[in-house]
Amino acid sequence: MAAPRAFKFLPPRVADQLRGLRLSARRPMQGGLQGLHRSPDFGASVEFAEYRDYIEGDAPNLIDWSVFAKTDRYMIRRFQDETSLRAAVLVDASASLDFRHAGGVTKFEYACSLAAGLMYLLVGQGGAVSLSFFTDRLTRRFASVAGIDALSPVLLAMEDVQPTGAGNVEAALHEVAEALSSRSLVIVISDLLQPPAQLARGFQHLQHNRHDVTVFHVLDAAEIALPWHGLIELRDLETRDKLLIQADEIRPRYAQAVQGYLGEISRLCASCGLHYLTVETRTPLLEALARRAHA
Repeated sequence: MAAPRAFKFLPPRVADQLRGLRLSARRPMQGGLQGLHRSPDFGASVEFAEYRDYIEGDAPNLIDWSVFAKTDRYMIRRFQDETSLRAAVLVDASASLDFRHAGGVTKFEYACSLAAGLMYLLVGQGGAVSLSFFTDRLTRRFASVAGIDALSPVLLAMEDVQPTGAGNVEAALHEVAEALSSRSLVIVISDLLQPPAQLARGFQHLQHNRHDVTVFHVLDAAEIALPWHGLIELRDLETRDKLLIQADEIRPRYAQAVQGYLGEISRLCASCGLHYLTVETRTPLLEALARRAHA
């Protein structure tokens, strides 16, 4: 018998660590499968379907206490008017994500690991999730899948994608907003290297279409605080432009500019009603995903 295939972005030890985490949406979602999220389409049926585990945020009055008395487990009766979460995971594949200094992986590799973990959680709790890569447009799209077995080909195909080209997050978000036909949880994983005003237009388009949006802002620690000293040459991974700087002279101003930029991004996401999480490539994957699960 052949050994089971180990996925680059979701090794077995990581998958084991993710058990017990749950993702939820703050807005009512639409869908045709039963799951963890209340549908906006009321009145179709209230027929009992099955039990599911109680998760933080569920109303205590939904607990079936007779089941608890027999099993010592908090269980909730799930009905046909509940629906699985429909989600779309978007990964920035522009060349700037091919940067690595402080972390053991590139920003793109970390983004792919985040995406794999998120998809694993979503299908594991009965949801359906699609995956798309983008630069200045959607470059590769995988159809929505439901179930661990259906996710395996997507995890394999992710390993062939390489970051390249110039990015335009706003343009890609507009394309996604037009393509999604039903309200979904949209998860954007990017380094967000674009003026905040442009990013805001893309996020507002998704928000206007009533999607529930989460943004993972992926950064290498070297981008937050310059680790170099003396005269150095920097090269833009997307434009190939070069810049000669005296690192020690600009360090204070650079740090101030970065913090101002991150603050502006955080405020615009809050104003659009989005989940916003900044993660460094040194952040353990479980920690990053737990921050979203507990948001």
